[in-house]
Amino acid sequence: MRFVLRVLILAASMGLVSYLVPGIKFDSPWSLVIAALVVGLANAILRPILIFFTLPLVIVSLGLFVFIINAGLLYLASRLVTGFHLESFWWALLASLLISLVSMVLNRMVLGSEKKR
Repeated sequence: MRFVLRVLILAASMGLVSYLVPGIKFDSPWSLVIAALVVGLANAILRPILIFFTLPLVIVSLGLFVFIINAGLLYLASRLVTGFHLESFWWALLASLLISLVSMVLNRMVLGSEKKR
């Protein structure tokens, strides 16, 4: 249930960011939800593996390389989901930064500050 709620929050964040960033577009609300599901699964499965293998870069960049990983996963999702369009990797980087910020705020509002189990 918690994963579904996080995917819905991610979808809301991606929808809001698509209005702010001209380089990210969704053809329909369904493509937005499917893209959020793909990004959520990629964040849950691929992101820890990528962070592990790029740990020296993450440490040297003081964690900023994680934003590059997030942008790459968002760009990958745009290639996998029809109806989700990103114009370039740089738009993906900007969108991933904004999605991270909006998701953080929405997660805090909806899920509160309860600890992970």
